[in-house]
Amino acid sequence: MAPRGRPAAAMPKRGGRKRLKFRADDVCSERVTVADYANSDPAVVKSGRVKKAVANALQQEVKSLCGLEASCVPAEEVLALAGDSCDSSDGLEPRESLSTRAASRKKKSKRHKESPDGGGGEEYPIDVWLLLASYIRPEDIVRFSLICKKAWTVTCTAAFWTRLYRRHYSLDACLPLRLRPEAMAKLRCLRACVIRSLYHMYEPFASRLASSPALPDTTPSTLNNSRCLLFWCKKIQGNRQEAMWEFNFKFKKQSPRFKSKCCKGLQPPRQYEEVHTNPDQDCCLLQITTFNFIFVPIVMGMTFTLFSLGVSSDLRHRRVRLHFQDAPERRGRRPGPEQGLQVVLDPVHSVRLLDWWHPQYPFSPKA
Repeated sequence: MAPRGRPAAAMPKRGGRKRLKFRADDVCSERVTVADYANSDPAVVKSGRVKKAVANALQQEVKSLCGLEASCVPAEEVLALAGDSCDSSDGLEPRESLSTRAASRKKKSKRHKESPDGGGGEEYPIDVWLLLASYIRPEDIVRFSLICKKAWTVTCTAAFWTRLYRRHYSLDACLPLRLRPEAMAKLRCLRACVIRSLYHMYEPFASRLASSPALPDTTPSTLNNSRCLLFWCKKIQGNRQEAMWEFNFKFKKQSPRFKSKCCKGLQPPRQYEEVHTNPDQDCCLLQITTFNFIFVPIVMGMTFTLFSLGVSSDLRHRRVRLHFQDAPERRGRRPGPEQGLQVVLDPVHSVRLLDWWHPQYPFSPKA
């Protein structure tokens, strides 16, 4: 019981009506946030739907802006077309109903679904791409060929590689006989010869070779399961007028399995097959220099499975161990010492790995 002289306080009823946070008379576009829409972040709006107070307030605002036509449209359709009504011009089409706009919007979306690739682009002739290719740097050729199919076709032509060679050729360049201008008239292996000549004449490519190590850290993984195509050794003169021996192993790198599937439909045109012919493609040369002659058995035709570089027995030089097998090794299985053929070179003066585009890589007789 309440004390005398004081009115009893009214107890609040449960489930009573809640006051709306938004009102129709004070709602404007600046107070509508991204979190009020259905496609907002679910972490901000747990329900994922527009609040009823916001929907009613926006409906009243659209009614006051659009006139009587908007009063016959449900609130959900008004919210869906609110963006279209705001982007429209200042009353140029006042009689156009929102339902007509919704129908045209559905037709547009249907057209976009039918043509997902989009037909708005223009297709330029191949002469335009050949003209643009005259201004492409050698290091940007791959990016240029990925623009479209015609740009890639231009990089397959003999005219493209001939112009690239003439653009960077200089009279003071010291080139082998096969890379001189009179020998570039041959179409066979033209692309490979131009790439090799760029490592003689083009400064960014030459500096790249000078800064790269003679034996990269990825050599064991690069030469794994490579096939030995050729082996020879020769006697050379050392720095201190001492006779040294150079052992050369020419390997054919194992191409990835996915390469044939991806590049199956990107073969050069038939008229330019000779331009892209390269007998040394995916080949490299392992060059090992020793202080004295070491007998090496015949390893041509065998698969290279192990490369080990350690310290020599005199602790002053290096020691190289090579392992060959008749068949490629399986994944996760290392060859045992009793399997295959093992070659040990000790002591070793230097070890280098040369790719087919290196200036000191020997030319193939088929080039």
